Amino acid sequence: METELAVQVEQRIIEHKLIASGDVVVVAVSGGPDSVALLHVLFVLSERHGWKLIAAHVNHQFRGEESDAEALFVEELAASMGLECEIGVINVPAYIEETSLNGQAAAREKRYEFLHQVAAKYGAKRIALAHHADDQAETIMMRILRGTGPAGLIGMPERRLEKKVELIRPFLRIYKTDIVNYCAQHEMLYCMDSSNLLRKYFRNQIRLDVMPMLKTYNEQFSESLNRLADLMQAEDDYLGREAELVFRRITTFRPGCCRLERSDFTELHLALQRRLIKLILNCLCLGMDRLDYGRIERIRELIVQHQVSNQILQVDEELYIVREYEAIQFQTAAPVPKSYSYEIGPATSELYLPEAEAKFHFSWMQVSSPETAIHYSSATDVSLDLDQLRLPLVLRSRRSGDRLEPHGLNGSKKVKDMFIDAKMPLSRRDVIPLLVDASGQILWIAGFRRSKHALVGPDTERVLHMKLVLQ
Repeated sequence: METELAVQVEQRIIEHKLIASGDVVVVAVSGGPDSVALLHVLFVLSERHGWKLIAAHVNHQFRGEESDAEALFVEELAASMGLECEIGVINVPAYIEETSLNGQAAAREKRYEFLHQVAAKYGAKRIALAHHADDQAETIMMRILRGTGPAGLIGMPERRLEKKVELIRPFLRIYKTDIVNYCAQHEMLYCMDSSNLLRKYFRNQIRLDVMPMLKTYNEQFSESLNRLADLMQAEDDYLGREAELVFRRITTFRPGCCRLERSDFTELHLALQRRLIKLILNCLCLGMDRLDYGRIERIRELIVQHQVSNQILQVDEELYIVREYEAIQFQTAAPVPKSYSYEIGPATSELYLPEAEAKFHFSWMQVSSPETAIHYSSATDVSLDLDQLRLPLVLRSRRSGDRLEPHGLNGSKKVKDMFIDAKMPLSRRDVIPLLVDASGQILWIAGFRRSKHALVGPDTERVLHMKLVLQ
């Protein structure tokens, strides 16, 4: 006789197409009440739907004889149903030592790896997991406490494609008490994992301490969190579709690069701006670890801020945001800089370099006496003896092989090496202006270092004073 729980699960599977008729399904069975009930429910329903079930269990070798006993229990349970069973024995403690992951994260990673191996062996397109509604509530609470956005409030998805296999959670709308009652009703034995009582794990703290405390204020707190997850799922689906429409409308995409116009982006609602950035990063095949709030906001602020002409934001080692006036480009490769060169003569009093977002002021002066000569020498100011230079002067970007003879030091040094020593960001190295005379002598790396040439001294008669102003 089928119980209400089995009927509820069957309806959910059919309505949401979690499993199709004739599917091969790997069922993850730990031996606890949740997975034992899941295996039994799917077994009962499989007779009607023609599913082939494979039980899969991982012995993590955390708890010695207890872990071995659970593996044997699952094997015997599967045999009692006439099901094939795969047991994976994985030395998770050794893996923790190797990777420095915490215990639960390491166990999860190796467990899912094994489940996918079993799915591949049997040609299964579904892996059924026994997460239930109370697990969902705990997950949402954990994310709230750690900090999350709307997407995090969705909790665990009922279905998710991973490595071409769908992970499904048929019990995600079923509560723990109903599962335990199901096991009792069918006189089903199960194992109790002693590690579930260890408060060193964050999830256990939530389940054992936080949730019971919150339920003293609201007995239906788990149900409230699950309703929130349902609401956020609908909101997320809507925003996702809207973001995809916007993506197709305003972006130009090619592998490793996505381009859009700033004016199109700034017209979007704030929520869509953030969603679009996430979608672009996903399309560029960048991992979920790059979708944190701080990173998204840095990118968004670069796009929306006014009075920025040319700028490169190196978000990390695989992501660059290039802004060229009103064009915004996301790219996974470092930008190839555009070289520039501006000639300077006695008539030049001011010059703006858009590539460097910098302005220069020039003062060409005749010196009446040594005392009146300007001896400025700093990162942003330099005074040069004009009679020791060959005009015209040029402000240009760096070139391969450029060398500077620094003031106060012997010999010369490659400009490239000087930037490396100063830990200059890659995105800045090719935009910093170099002052060069007609002989090719580098006189000043603007905002950084001057050379030993054309120093103002007692015999100086003509002086060029230059001042750098960053915009």
